[in-house]
Amino acid sequence: MFEAMNRRSFLHLGVAAGATAMTPRWIRAQAAPTADKTAQPPAPDANTPVKITKLYDNVYLLQGAGGNMALQTGPEGNILIDSSYALAVPRILDVIATVSHDRADTLINTHWHMDHTGGNEGLHMAGFTICAHQNTRERLSVPQTMKVLHKVVPASPAGALPTITFDDGLHVWQNGDSLNLVHAAAAHTDSDIYIHFDKAEVLHLGDIFFNGIFPFIDEGTCGTIGGMISAVEKSLALADATTKIIPGHGPLAQKNDLQKYSDMLSAVRDKVSALKNAGASEQEALAKKPTADFDAALGKGFMSGDMFAGIVYRTL
Repeated sequence: MFEAMNRRSFLHLGVAAGATAMTPRWIRAQAAPTADKTAQPPAPDANTPVKITKLYDNVYLLQGAGGNMALQTGPEGNILIDSSYALAVPRILDVIATVSHDRADTLINTHWHMDHTGGNEGLHMAGFTICAHQNTRERLSVPQTMKVLHKVVPASPAGALPTITFDDGLHVWQNGDSLNLVHAAAAHTDSDIYIHFDKAEVLHLGDIFFNGIFPFIDEGTCGTIGGMISAVEKSLALADATTKIIPGHGPLAQKNDLQKYSDMLSAVRDKVSALKNAGASEQEALAKKPTADFDAALGKGFMSGDMFAGIVYRTL
């Protein structure tokens, strides 16, 4: 595990371009052909506002069309976690400008999916250096197939690729706080990390945590139910009653919300595992409705209970 990285190692860049950085090339890079319209997350929309919520003196939650983002501001340069979709870049830059005139410094990707990395190129052109797990760079470098979502994602342009990568973890000191970046193996994908702001008591979990809906586990890029449960359990150990927990999707959460999510993952895993071990096929297991206890509360997202249970069955 990396023990430290000083701020010079973040290859500081001045702010160069703003909303005008959007070009057809990187808009096309986030587009993907789909077989049908089922099981699709919300489509990107240039008109979707980006809402900003203050969590600490210099730490903010940003919510828009894509995955939830976080912003740390300060004289050593702004750190942004995740970049939403490409079309959101002008609004992201605008909302950052409402709370900070500090220069762009580092963009951290929690994993490779385009609702978290689609804005990478535009934000890189605006001055951010991109940092992520090594698998995020590797996934973005070549086309990816997301079978459950009937989607083929083309390779990202060079300007969207992380130029600082790490394996197990990375520790960063910036703007008066300590940030711990930790890889979660085989969780939502094989590229997931979570980020803990020590002083601010903010924990960004990316798509390890879907708050209020069934999660999507991308089995095509090595995501597994066991890895998700392990990552959530490790995250719970970092949190207390005052920790502000940012999910990849859904509202800001507290530790009790994450505990309920953990309990759900384990309960569904155990039910599906028992059925599979008893010889049930995937369809036979789904017919037993192993997510029934949670369908009313969590089945309102783009993943149904049956779809989630199917992924659990296949990734046990």
